[in-house]
Amino acid sequence: MRFIEGGVTAPQGFTAAGIYCGIRKNKTKPDLAMIYAKVPCTAAAVYTQNLVKGAPILVTQENLSDGRAQAVICNSGNANTCNADGEEKARKMCEIAGKALGIKPQDVIVASTGVIGQVLPIEPIQNAAPALAQALSKEDSESAAKAIMTTDTQVKNMAVEVSVGGKPVRIGGIAKGSGMIHPNMATMLCFLTTDAPVSPEVLNKALHEAVSVSFNMISVDGDTSTNDMVSIMASGLAGGEPIQADTEEYKEFTEALIALCTALARKIAGDGEGATKLLVSHVTGAKSEKDARLAAKSVICSSLFKAAMFGADANWGRVLCAIGYSGAQVDMQAVDVSFASEAGSVEVCRNGAGVDFDEGLAKKILECGEIYVEIALHDGGYEATAFGCDLTYDYVKINGDYRT
Repeated sequence: MRFIEGGVTAPQGFTAAGIYCGIRKNKTKPDLAMIYAKVPCTAAAVYTQNLVKGAPILVTQENLSDGRAQAVICNSGNANTCNADGEEKARKMCEIAGKALGIKPQDVIVASTGVIGQVLPIEPIQNAAPALAQALSKEDSESAAKAIMTTDTQVKNMAVEVSVGGKPVRIGGIAKGSGMIHPNMATMLCFLTTDAPVSPEVLNKALHEAVSVSFNMISVDGDTSTNDMVSIMASGLAGGEPIQADTEEYKEFTEALIALCTALARKIAGDGEGATKLLVSHVTGAKSEKDARLAAKSVICSSLFKAAMFGADANWGRVLCAIGYSGAQVDMQAVDVSFASEAGSVEVCRNGAGVDFDEGLAKKILECGEIYVEIALHDGGYEATAFGCDLTYDYVKINGDYRT
């Protein structure tokens, strides 16, 4: 497997585009994205578990009930959530995209992101759709990735190529996410494409496997958003026999999907609102996979620990504290903790107690942009990795006036 250029347009059969239509106040940022497949695709998606769900989520769930889709339309700047006419507007977006592309509205995945509780103006989308469809290009995944961004500072646009059953298969993805990021699927928006031949059922199985170890292992601020979704469309244009579950081909495909989703998840965590550092919490030696995930996630969710990382303070006690309330079954007197980065590594805790360490070296390690928290539980054979970011003054500044 290797990472390649192209994003969602890297797989065979897909084009994409992003333009400014007039929803956002900032006219320098695109705010309407489209992805289109030249053939009908099998499709699957995973959605937020928040009881408050954006109207686009409900409409997409209906549209994907047959496991088929051919296009995505997504606006930024307005979440179309908690509005009396929300579902009507989401369906209208599908109709608008369908008309512009010459496909059925039911074959459109619709998404929105931005401010909650403000009525979505449909006219800008309707007026811009023909130009957006005309702008679709095999080389324009990045403009689509930019059009779905809200407070993101980095474009999240990636693809991988892998041999599946001896044939080259590509998987591409664009994602957005910076705030309201917390494990409980989906934790952001992500649109994936592939040219692999795969049924909706098998595609859904692979997607859930990938999400569980990637997007569900990130957190920025503990808030699970209302509009979170990860969707995937498969054109099948790579050729060959359909991938069957629990085969070598399935393993090859799913491992590549996991690699892509994990890379996008890291980008989301590192681009958290106001963040200056990516935090990677790696737990080994857990009694079960559940315990490993609980412990790893709890550390990167701790506001106290995140604040300490912003200040480059090796306050390892906050790591143990977070593990202690995580719900994981852990022998706290057997826990070892180290901090590591490109500047080196320093052990700060052994057998649940502090050890002497060089505070100067620790500070240098924690001043780097990517910090690893290595946690050894010495209680079993399971491990897990979670991704987060530091908590800075700018997070409060960004969210203090997000709506206004």
